[in-house]
Amino acid sequence: MIDAYGDPGTPDSRGPARYLWWLVRSQPGRAAAGSLLASVWMVLLAATPFLMARAVDRGLARDDYPALVAWSAALFGVGVLNAWLSIMRHRTMTRVRMDAHFRTVKVVVDHSARLGSRLGPQTGAGEVTTIGVGDVQTIATALTVVGPGVGAVVAYGVVAALLLSVSPQLAGVVLLGVPLVVVLVGPLMRRLQGRETEYREVQGLLTARISDLAGGLRVLNGLGGKALFAESFRADSRRLRDQGYRVGQVTSWMQALGVGLPTVFLGVVSWLAARSAARGEITPGELVAVYGYVAVLVIPMAFLVECGHQISRAVVAADRVVRFLRLRPAEDTGTRPAPAEPSALHDPESGVRVLPGRLTALAADRPADATAILDRLSRHTESAATWGGIRLDEIPLSEVRSRILLADHEAHLFAGTLREAVGADGDAALREAIRSAAADDVVQSLPEGPDSLLDAQARNLSGGQRQRVRLVRALLADPEILLAVEPTSALDAHTEATVASRLRETREGRTTLLTTTSPLVLAEADTVIHVKNGKATAAAPHTDLLRTNPAYRALVSRDTEDQDR
Repeated sequence: MIDAYGDPGTPDSRGPARYLWWLVRSQPGRAAAGSLLASVWMVLLAATPFLMARAVDRGLARDDYPALVAWSAALFGVGVLNAWLSIMRHRTMTRVRMDAHFRTVKVVVDHSARLGSRLGPQTGAGEVTTIGVGDVQTIATALTVVGPGVGAVVAYGVVAALLLSVSPQLAGVVLLGVPLVVVLVGPLMRRLQGRETEYREVQGLLTARISDLAGGLRVLNGLGGKALFAESFRADSRRLRDQGYRVGQVTSWMQALGVGLPTVFLGVVSWLAARSAARGEITPGELVAVYGYVAVLVIPMAFLVECGHQISRAVVAADRVVRFLRLRPAEDTGTRPAPAEPSALHDPESGVRVLPGRLTALAADRPADATAILDRLSRHTESAATWGGIRLDEIPLSEVRSRILLADHEAHLFAGTLREAVGADGDAALREAIRSAAADDVVQSLPEGPDSLLDAQARNLSGGQRQRVRLVRALLADPEILLAVEPTSALDAHTEATVASRLRETREGRTTLLTTTSPLVLAEADTVIHVKNGKATAAAPHTDLLRTNPAYRALVSRDTEDQDR
């Protein structure tokens, strides 16, 4: 089975069918063993009526007791062997399905990591969640076709050959069964694919809504939008339910045909065989054998219909995986070395220049403008931003990421202990980062301190506590250049002043750029850059701007009034 930490291989993302085939090719030995075991198992099912016919014709009909015992013993031996084969077949196919499941999870997770900051703009969290929760299981289940699917085809051919030795007429009726199944089930499979695709689209949308709801419930309550969002969610839920009913309608017909068609064949062939026996064209033993063959044939025919159903669903699920795998990460064509010494960052689009070794604050009249500037300066969006006069997109991305850190105040926090969430390597560094972020009270409030468990996104903490945990993580990374988006926006005035003072002390001599309009933070900055309508209009210490820049003074005063309220 695939190693959870090993290389899953390079998936074939040229199409859903090719991806499914790649999952089979990735485990050739196990897939071949599953096909062989399933084929032998189903063929031996057909051997049961064959042996029973011999016991009747050569034992009972001739009053040959030794022959009857011999054929009965052979029948018992085949039954025991088939029981063992059934166990091994199930074990093997379980491993095949689990390998496909974990291999798909691995390639999706690996690709998510490669996409990095490009993941969010290209697809939603709900889409990735739905792939991980539903699609991988659907794909894994469809690999059943490798074992019982192949075995059903082999068993069908063997039964047809055995019937041919008894009666060409009966063999012809059986051989006509597969084309009839294709004619009846084929349109349903195409219809199911369409319904599944629509269902999957709505499911992804609803999952994204759930993700948004989990992360913003407190905000919704505060804004009074809870009822409106709830009604929208109910409408989407009803839409998903109705689409699920439509999928169920098609699925029920396919399952009914999977059981009903073999039963019809059983009746038709048994009637024809009984008439042949009454006319003396076949022996009583052959009549028993024909009935047994057709009864056995119910199993492979049901498997074929079920496999068609599973493949139809898997193609839809694999198409979603393939589309996700086709998302491209940011191109890394950089070949020039980054500046060896601390150097200035410059964003030509806004005119913002960040000098090295200084604490700089970005005060923008529109927070989105400040965030966009930091995205450009950290190369999270394409731009002409430079570092030491060299365009960021000309420097290898790995070097940019290792030296420039963008710390978003809403960055994801993974479930686990606090120590794991912030990536702490040692106690001394962790204590210093906690002190610098004024997060001592956060740690003290947890039952086991830094070894306490946090929920995903640290939802068991308050907004201000989460913000300080994110700052602890950023400080522990100790980047050469730290770009922080609103690192104190959820803190009270006293805590905010403490964080600003300690942050200046901790980052002394290193380049730090913050976005904020809080006077408590702005007062600690060496330089404040005022941004209006996306453009830098002034750069000076906070006190100088307050005295000389009315627009800046109005912006900061507005923030002060908000804090007072």
